[in-house]
Amino acid sequence: MLDSNPPSQSGGIRDLGLDELSPAPIESAAAFSLARVVAVHKDRFVISNGRIDVFAELTGRFHYGAESTVDLPTVGDWVRADFFDDDTHAVIHELIPRKSLLRRKSAGKNTDYQLIGANIDVAFVLQSLDDNFNPRRLERYLVMIHESGIVPVVLFSKSDLFSPEEVEQKLASISDLVVGLDVIAFSSENGAHVEQIETLMKPRKTYCLVGSSGVGKSTLLNRLLGRNEAATQPVREKDSRGRHTTTHRELMRLPSGALVIDTPGMRELGNLFIDTGIGETFSEIAELERQCKFNDCSHTNEKGCAIRAAIERGELSEQRYENYVAMQREAAYNEMSYYEKRQKDRAFGKMVKSVKKQKKIR
Repeated sequence: MLDSNPPSQSGGIRDLGLDELSPAPIESAAAFSLARVVAVHKDRFVISNGRIDVFAELTGRFHYGAESTVDLPTVGDWVRADFFDDDTHAVIHELIPRKSLLRRKSAGKNTDYQLIGANIDVAFVLQSLDDNFNPRRLERYLVMIHESGIVPVVLFSKSDLFSPEEVEQKLASISDLVVGLDVIAFSSENGAHVEQIETLMKPRKTYCLVGSSGVGKSTLLNRLLGRNEAATQPVREKDSRGRHTTTHRELMRLPSGALVIDTPGMRELGNLFIDTGIGETFSEIAELERQCKFNDCSHTNEKGCAIRAAIERGELSEQRYENYVAMQREAAYNEMSYYEKRQKDRAFGKMVKSVKKQKKIR
């Protein structure tokens, strides 16, 4: 939580990033205290008013009035809260509108959101240069971040395990994915290029670290904090050189005054409602689609298809276009309403039963 680097007496709650809020929510919070959610432990919250961190609960009206997980607080949210018992406990009354919300599809078949963090300015996407290096997964992270209206920065850890030439080759292989983005290969082991990351982090701005388990998110955070705080867990040698694990989402303040949300590793990265994210992540393909001769071009064999022409000229890889199409199909499927999806599942179930019945008759 925030007690590792407490806010200054002069800054107070503004050290939590309040400068990004408009005056309206500040005025509406006059009857209660303005606070920020700095940690979430399942259904329990820790909030900070800039002086102290306390456990908080939702009012019954707030809790039961939420229609989905999106309506509930997450790390980084600003809330209106009532502090009591000498500021040892608090009750959250209201969620202040967010400027950004980083979220992903819940793991498994459940069509719902898992909230990662709110009111984030920049998201650092971490991959390691060893076995975790995965351009397709990087694309998915970028889609998720672009859809949330957050600026992405791409970080590759464990550069000390490779020669400079090998690092350059790996970065060159994903150059078409990161056009216009800051990309840094670094090592938490020897500190190489960590200072480049630090220069990107400004006081009172909120950042988050996202990536799979074992890529070095918590190790990097330890370096930025200047101390060893995260729990560590050993793993097989073939997986990594020692894994730091985060089991919950938490907002921390760096000595520089920047705010960082550390998140648990993500094994599965599904996306919901990501039309904007796809368009920004695959911006060159979206632009080519607008250049096609026909508005309903299927990009297969039509004359005047700008996408097929770009592939034939070697300006666009077939694999990248296939990834684009696959994500669009996934988004279209996931964006069906719960009712429509249930209807589709029921229809499929009836078809299976019918086929089994026909086999028995034969």
